Amino acid sequence: MELAANSEGNDVAAARPRSQAPTVYVVGFWRRLAAMVIDMALVAPVAAVVIFIASRATGIGLPTARLGNLDFLLDILLGSDPAFAMTAGLYLAALVTYLFIMQLTLGQTYGMRVLGMRVIDQYGGPPDVTRCIRRALGYLLGFGTLGLGFLWSGFDSEKRGLHDYLAGTLVIATKPPGRRSES
Repeated sequence: MELAANSEGNDVAAARPRSQAPTVYVVGFWRRLAAMVIDMALVAPVAAVVIFIASRATGIGLPTARLGNLDFLLDILLGSDPAFAMTAGLYLAALVTYLFIMQLTLGQTYGMRVLGMRVIDQYGGPPDVTRCIRRALGYLLGFGTLGLGFLWSGFDSEKRGLHDYLAGTLVIATKPPGRRSES
């Protein structure tokens, strides 16, 4: 039994033993990036259908791409092409919606599940609706800063990105990492 100090400073036996906090292993940048790539690949077919329907409904279509021509791609990116803005906006909306729903319902996306990760709040529980909304808004800010909000997790001591700090969440490994030999 652990000893605790009372208000007078004397050591007295604690009425109940202190509980041990569970050990969690936060996930680093590269595993999180791999999970995001998997998630983006899963969202791409659904987003392509939504983009196709929206382009037909609005009459705005993407120009035929000459992928080998760097000038053409830079013109699309920097020229405020409405077709590119619509495509990027719809894809981003589909991705953020997917991330929000999956993290709210399962506490992880399919990419996270494949790589053995999940999202928890700062108290160790699954994120609630408010945290998931703030996390989704943090994703938008992370994309808006050209990825710096995500890259932040590669340099942060707690391995948290901008969206994690805004939502008060962590991404942890579902299984502890394997033991390494001490040689």
